[in-house]
Amino acid sequence: MFSALSKSGGITVARYSLRVNGERHEVDVEGDTPLLWVLRDELGLTGVKYGCGVGLCGACTSHVDGEAARPCVRTTADSTRTRITTIEGLSRTGDHPVQRAWRELDVAQCGYCQPGQVMAAAALLARDPDPDDAAIEEALRDNVCRCGSYPRIREAVRRASRLIRGEDR
Repeated sequence: MFSALSKSGGITVARYSLRVNGERHEVDVEGDTPLLWVLRDELGLTGVKYGCGVGLCGACTSHVDGEAARPCVRTTADSTRTRITTIEGLSRTGDHPVQRAWRELDVAQCGYCQPGQVMAAAALLARDPDPDDAAIEEALRDNVCRCGSYPRIREAVRRASRLIRGEDR
């Protein structure tokens, strides 16, 4: 949903209506503005990290209609009829099973990639609450952790899986 606002110098700014973290937001931007910058700069959702800008590192991973997606390569115009969830909207209190597992296992080192890792893991567990190691690897393979926390990340996904299935408390 959008409406044209102004055009100057060949640039058209329009008003776009986005559903982010369960709330409706109106933003005035160019339609080809990457969703990442709208989330960060217009809505102040800085948990969505800028890593590469080309969809390769996973630092910006968020959910679009429940699936892991990269807002750095998705335009604002293409996001108007979707449900967008960022790390801030995964759980208002930080008690989502994936977040809990991350804390309990002290996964983060520098922490920069962790919101994207958490969101990729949460999307996986929403569609498969008992993934095998191959499914975990597949879901997280394009999320880069420069600190090398991969063993703890995988263990945290397994722990979150057990929490979701009620096997751990």
